[in-house]
Amino acid sequence: MLKLNLTRLLLLLFFAGTFSAKAQFFDEEMQKLQMTWQLINAFYVDTVNEQKLTESAIIAMLKTLDPHSVYISADEVEAMNEPLDGSFEGIGIEFNILNDTLMVVNPIPGGPSEKVGIMAGDRIITVDGKNIAGIGLKNSDVFKLLRGPKGTTVSLGIKRKGEKELLTFLVERDKIPILSVDAAYMAAPGTGYVKISRFAITTNDEFIEAIEKIKEEGKINNLILDLRGNGGGYLKAAIDIADQFLGGKHLIVYTEGRANPKQDYYSTSKGLYQAGKLIVLIDEGSASASEIVSGAIQDWDRGIIMGRRSFGKGLVQRPFSLPDGSMIRLTIAKYYTPSGRCIQKDYTHGVEAYMMEVYERAADGELFSKDSVRLADSLVYKTKILGRTVYGGGGIMPDVYVPMDTSMYTDYYRDIVATGVLNRFVLNYVDSNRNMLENEYPDFNVFNKKFNVDDELMEKLIAAGEKAGVKKNDEELKRSEEHIRTQLKALIARDLWSTSEYFRIMNPINNVYNKALEVIQNPKSYSDILK
Repeated sequence: MLKLNLTRLLLLLFFAGTFSAKAQFFDEEMQKLQMTWQLINAFYVDTVNEQKLTESAIIAMLKTLDPHSVYISADEVEAMNEPLDGSFEGIGIEFNILNDTLMVVNPIPGGPSEKVGIMAGDRIITVDGKNIAGIGLKNSDVFKLLRGPKGTTVSLGIKRKGEKELLTFLVERDKIPILSVDAAYMAAPGTGYVKISRFAITTNDEFIEAIEKIKEEGKINNLILDLRGNGGGYLKAAIDIADQFLGGKHLIVYTEGRANPKQDYYSTSKGLYQAGKLIVLIDEGSASASEIVSGAIQDWDRGIIMGRRSFGKGLVQRPFSLPDGSMIRLTIAKYYTPSGRCIQKDYTHGVEAYMMEVYERAADGELFSKDSVRLADSLVYKTKILGRTVYGGGGIMPDVYVPMDTSMYTDYYRDIVATGVLNRFVLNYVDSNRNMLENEYPDFNVFNKKFNVDDELMEKLIAAGEKAGVKKNDEELKRSEEHIRTQLKALIARDLWSTSEYFRIMNPINNVYNKALEVIQNPKSYSDILK
């Protein structure tokens, strides 16, 4: 029996009071849909999967609207929400599957596993008495086995180096945070750096904590906010982050749609960083909430936007839950920056063309030359304080354009990373040398100063690549060697500490990051760009 027919699904999208003079037309269209459904059920040649048919009809309808109005099945809803909700429930480990065995890369600090004594390098051999080693375990299997409601327990049989017998740990599952601030540190004297990977419920709290952490290293006069690759998230999280910089009562963003009256969102006087110099890094992967923040900063001349043109998503979605646990995420409004810009790029040529637009930028040369950027003269706006020219449509154009640097990128580098050779090599290296590394490098600063990826370690990596079918290419290796050495060191640091240490090592070979440091530490360069 069909749990929810198409007619009922469609009716759920409409609320009391939305019927108007078009009610008759609406009734006629609904009758057409219902009749189609009945005809298929009554006369179609084969048995019909009613759930699949219903979902296909919904997906087809939404596809005609815009690229961001989508149907999400019940199975996908929870996985989709986790990164934005900022937590999941489980045992709290970073893991990897190495040689068909589940290995603990790091227990999450303060999490359930760390509390009972599980350590980095431990192998989980059994879960509730059932063997999970050497059975072709996948990441999805690990999630099913180890995640679960807070308060439930799971028994883990663990193989630890130096121990002959399996160790048994009873772990009580708990809320495990999913962090959205990937890195926070003092990049140079007086200059802080914060990288936000998504805008989640917890992002503002994480940002405040990050700033306080940096302040422990010294006073912050300058701040680099890295939003590169940040695809967005919650509107409120974006507003809260923008509020940290603007102060007073400044318009951050406003939204407006056919059935949603204009709504303005303003900053408050509570911002944590209202006065110092600010540079926001963006690229073609910065979208939605990232563009709200960078647009507000740019329009109020509060700081410098640096990098490459952002993605161009200026549509606001609202989730509508359906009775079977599935969801429709429907575009209900457009958002506008303080100067009145809507930065939504064109989507009239279909979803595929819309998503491929970023790749077309590369083909047109935009990622490598500012002269290749096309901006519509009809969409010129002026910033609120200094009257600088900015553009609407197709994303946020940075104040300082920095091209993509591909000088160290080669097919050899791509293959050594894409095949998983580099990650597996680092996992094995850290696993085999953890005691030495922890004794010789008691903290990150010592590691960063003294640890070098020597020729012997590089030769071992190259040999691991050869074994996995990645043939050594001397010419390409010469071009990529600095990048590979740096990433190798950064990955080791990440496995010993956290992602923040990874970026502390990788950023100094990044041209956008270095340009930001150069500009923000030079008062004349900074002020000249804003003028």
